[in-house]
Amino acid sequence: MSETSSKELYEFKRTLKELSEKKGRGTELVSVYIPPDRQVSDVTKHMREELSQSANIKSKQTKKNVQSAIEVIVQRLRLFPKPPERGLVLFVGMIPKGGPGTEKMETYVFEPPEPIQTYTYHCNSEFFLEPLQHMIDVKEVFGLAVLDRKEATLASLKGKRIDILKTLTSGVPGKHKAGGQSQRRFDRLIDLAAHEFKKRIGEHMNEIFLPIEDLKGIIIGGPGHTKEEFLKGDYLQYELQNKVLTTVDTSYTGEFGIREVIDKSSDVLEELDVMKEKQLVQKFLHELINENGLGSYGEDEVRKNLQMGAVDILLISEDLVQSRKTLRCVNCGREVQVTYKDPKEDKENICEDCGEKMKVSEARDLVDDFVKMAEELGSDIEIISTETEEGMQLFKAFGGIAAILRYRT
Repeated sequence: MSETSSKELYEFKRTLKELSEKKGRGTELVSVYIPPDRQVSDVTKHMREELSQSANIKSKQTKKNVQSAIEVIVQRLRLFPKPPERGLVLFVGMIPKGGPGTEKMETYVFEPPEPIQTYTYHCNSEFFLEPLQHMIDVKEVFGLAVLDRKEATLASLKGKRIDILKTLTSGVPGKHKAGGQSQRRFDRLIDLAAHEFKKRIGEHMNEIFLPIEDLKGIIIGGPGHTKEEFLKGDYLQYELQNKVLTTVDTSYTGEFGIREVIDKSSDVLEELDVMKEKQLVQKFLHELINENGLGSYGEDEVRKNLQMGAVDILLISEDLVQSRKTLRCVNCGREVQVTYKDPKEDKENICEDCGEKMKVSEARDLVDDFVKMAEELGSDIEIISTETEEGMQLFKAFGGIAAILRYRT
């Protein structure tokens, strides 16, 4: 999904989340995946066969709902002479809205972000989402290692996620006077212990990184010369040795060292979302603390700057769950817009002009509201995750809404 923008990826993730929350009363939610090279006529024929087979379902209600879903699918397929370039996905089923008799037929039809490989018909109490979930999983993985003579930490970087996989300690003593032993002999023992530790690091790296199919490369860091000694020695399996991209000097080992490796490897990782997000938020923070900077944050301030056309890049946290609602007075027609932190909140609002009740006439996700404004006014949009420290800082310290401006307002 390298060509997918952060906005498109956010919308796709949100659709998947909505679909994952849909539950049927029985095995009556139908999922169909159609590869781009599959004939629509073949799928329609299969749907009619499934319609015939569904007559054997014992539960009358489940049978009725499955048959209704299949009929909707057949109707929708008539709109497609052939599948789109990446195939077609259909999710159809009766979704309960409360008590008995409150079911509503819901239909989702869209082209996925990556080509569908296998034709699938699936009927269950939940929609079958695994193939789509796999599409948004970041496939490129980097192996990370920081080491010195005392300790080593192995980790993986997948997208924005850092996983600490192994921490090793050596027990190698520091170099000092050996007392009664000869200094030379003592140094040999230290070098031997260091060699055994590097050998152990290599064994663990082989064990951890070799099975990773999508391992794009390995970055090794650490203070001192141990990392160079490790690379020059015969400690790594040759396949992993060939995947080492670079070494970087760090002040730390452990988790701090791993984060330092990522920060100092921006030239290698610059295409990764994790670096892009970190750089964008860091740029915003730099503009914010600069006396004549172009940083802006907070819902009201960013909204005002958007309306003025002053926003160059809009930064929105993907964890925002607020909604923007338009309230209309049933008596005098006055309209106001209000942001609700809880989208399900439905507190009573009174018109300031006439004192009558106001009702919600339109509701929109707050992220969608800002994205729509930004698109209309030509601002770039970046949806920022909370999987990085910078992303979490944007969400918690700045309310998840910030902007880098074109000019000061």
